[in-house]
Amino acid sequence: MKIGVPKEIKNHEYRVGMVPSAVKELTLQGHQVFIEQNAGAGIGFSDQAYIDAGAEVLATAAEIFAIAEMIVKVKEPLAVERAMLKHDQILFTYLHLAPDLPQTEDLLKSGAVCIAYETVTDDRGGLPLLAPMSEVAGRMSIQAGAMALEKSHGGRGMLLGGVPGVAPAKVVIIGGGMVGTNAAQIAIGMGADVTVVDRSIDALRRLNAQFGAALKTVYSTADAIEKLVLEADLVIGGVLIPGAAAPKLITKEMVAKMKPGSAIVDVAIDQGGCVETSKATTHQDPTYIVDDVVHYCVANMPGAVARTSTFALNSATLPYILKLAKLGYKEALMHDRHLLNGLNVMHGKLTCREVAEAHGLEYTPATTIL
Repeated sequence: MKIGVPKEIKNHEYRVGMVPSAVKELTLQGHQVFIEQNAGAGIGFSDQAYIDAGAEVLATAAEIFAIAEMIVKVKEPLAVERAMLKHDQILFTYLHLAPDLPQTEDLLKSGAVCIAYETVTDDRGGLPLLAPMSEVAGRMSIQAGAMALEKSHGGRGMLLGGVPGVAPAKVVIIGGGMVGTNAAQIAIGMGADVTVVDRSIDALRRLNAQFGAALKTVYSTADAIEKLVLEADLVIGGVLIPGAAAPKLITKEMVAKMKPGSAIVDVAIDQGGCVETSKATTHQDPTYIVDDVVHYCVANMPGAVARTSTFALNSATLPYILKLAKLGYKEALMHDRHLLNGLNVMHGKLTCREVAEAHGLEYTPATTIL
């Protein structure tokens, strides 16, 4: 198979779809890999490193999209990239379609076969291609929140862990999944007063077993969330419904009553955010203030630690890339129900029920097309 890896063009996005070692795995199995010039430069990989791994370097994204049977990316394709997609071409990347109608419509028009990292599943009910970036984003959320609490960034002027004789900041984490667990680990390590809210008793038990008395756990209700948010210095939004738009658990009325100078880091912003006042921001301009509350809503948080993120992501995606390249998408999807769950758009049909419901569009089961 001919596989193309274009350079990422989202604001301050330095990750790359494949590192040279991943390319070598594919070329050793007889596949052709085409890399856009300088695609890996942001994380220290020269074009020569890709050439040594067996890839061919092309000058432009247009050349990549024109020749490749499968496009492997990191972030969702922007409008200029979507315009280059072809009928029956495989697109394998994060898509996050539920909050993004223009992208959904463009992918439907393209006729491409669009498989989203974030909805591929595993036997344990997990999301193996989302997990590594959720780990990174969860850990980064506390760093970002600590910065947002600084007076120079509009915050209350608080040190997350306090000092002897001064109480630490109160951190409330909404969602006890991969993001929440990793956020809790870092926040506890920094000495903060940490509470995690989740509606899964099993998740709360797991967190209690992992962190013990260092962490408070609360069952999620609207009343519990409101009380905790109004007491919090820092709120981390880490809720996820696979493929669907994130539920708005923190209302604008709650935000208006939060402590002046408190902060929100909405990690769920890729799926539209779990805070009513959230809007996507960039690494270049990461925060804004609503009702004296600092909002950090960067939609590609792991891009800030691009080298770590790229290696973590490649380790998870490579087996699926190899399977798609070896079998072709039809056989690969038919023989792997978890990869099939990743299929969001195919030949002008929407095959992810949650995305269809989010946009009021027609849903077509993937198996009826395949």
